[in-house]
Amino acid sequence: MTAKTQVIDVIKEDLWKNNPVTVQILGICSTLAVTNIFVNTLIMGLGLTFATAFSSLTISLMRNVIPARVRMMVQTLVIASYVIVIDIALKAYVPNISRALGPYVGLIITNCIIMGRLEAFASSNEPRIAFVDGIMSGIGYSWVLLVIAFFRELLGFGTILGYQVLNPLMHNIGVSGGWVQWSFMIIAPGGFFMLAIFIWVANTFAAAKVKRS
Repeated sequence: MTAKTQVIDVIKEDLWKNNPVTVQILGICSTLAVTNIFVNTLIMGLGLTFATAFSSLTISLMRNVIPARVRMMVQTLVIASYVIVIDIALKAYVPNISRALGPYVGLIITNCIIMGRLEAFASSNEPRIAFVDGIMSGIGYSWVLLVIAFFRELLGFGTILGYQVLNPLMHNIGVSGGWVQWSFMIIAPGGFFMLAIFIWVANTFAAAKVKRS
């Protein structure tokens, strides 16, 4: 298998075929907790992608010198180092978002997506492809959460990126009173609901594709 083919396979697997959220059902805590606000979800996705990519690169570079009996501890230490960098950067540059995300930034350390990619892929592959896998796993996680966050914020607050969308639309089409916010979408059950719909749609498309082929 050529390097180009391997990269293409990794991209397909991480973005769709073996997506961390819709297929592996990992990272559900953050899926429910941060997806009621689109911008918070975007920052969380970027943070996890950074941590996954550079943790994968680091573990791949060290894979031949890490004793097997302490590999989990080393992996956790590496992840924690990058999460500390993320936490400091968020507090310095976007303190409001840092406060909104609260403990969920620190919980990146124990995110099953990162631990899974380090153990299953980075520890047995060369640094370049491990880095690509880390990036694509993070993007595969992020794009699903961003879709969910788009609808949760839109239906829950009537906004996108904090800008009112539905209220002006309601007024333009002559609906009195404006948009009635779906408070259900703002709380965790709304996250469960949107995630379930997303997984159902994704599995339906996957099953239809298999049937056609």
